[in-house]
Amino acid sequence: MTTSSISSETQLLQAAESSAKSSANTAATTSTSDSSTASSSSASALSSLADNYTTFLTLLTTQLKNQDPSSPMSTDTFTSELAQFAGVEQQVETNKNLTTLISLNEDGQLTSDSSLVGQTATADSTTLPLQSSSASLSFSGTSGETVAIAVANSSGTIVKDAVVSATNGTNTWTWDGTDNSGNQLSDGSYSVAVETIDSSGDTSAVPFTVNGTITGVTKGSSDMEVEMGSAEIPMSDVTNVSGSSSSTGS
Repeated sequence: MTTSSISSETQLLQAAESSAKSSANTAATTSTSDSSTASSSSASALSSLADNYTTFLTLLTTQLKNQDPSSPMSTDTFTSELAQFAGVEQQVETNKNLTTLISLNEDGQLTSDSSLVGQTATADSTTLPLQSSSASLSFSGTSGETVAIAVANSSGTIVKDAVVSATNGTNTWTWDGTDNSGNQLSDGSYSVAVETIDSSGDTSAVPFTVNGTITGVTKGSSDMEVEMGSAEIPMSDVTNVSGSSSSTGS
């Protein structure tokens, strides 16, 4: 292998590792903030509407008590204000009922999606599920194309990287769960990135999909999520579900 080839591989691995670390950091931040943000936003909006309505009633009562008897508030104005804030009160109740309906709909979808448990799913995700010491991803390549794959744990530390020569068409890379030192890692959720390099030395991300066995379905902060072991992937990212799985590694 020439010095130029070694330099290109190093550059390619660095690009893949940087992307994998970034994905791991993003996943960690998202997992700790999504659910609290969604629930607090809804509660805050509802609380604001209720507080505004209460404040209006207080102001209206004070205004009626202290109005000039010789020049009372116009009945037109009074009626208009009441109508506006009656609408606010109705909106508060509508939001409450909508929240209940959404919850009921999610419960129904959860029951329906539970039939997916045990099936193999393909997803557009940077989350790589390691299950029973095995994980795999697929990408399209051209014959002889150099591709780097990097895997990071939840702390953003690179635990596995590899440089492979792609074949024309769909390529599948299988990981046995061992790190770069040959140590067996625990099953769980990892972040992965795939990069390639062109003749000019420029690196770019390679689109890929991850594969895994669905072990459960749960409610996410904004979408239903499939569980693949301890990895959770939004249902909207799942592109295919099949009854069985077969893949080869490289």
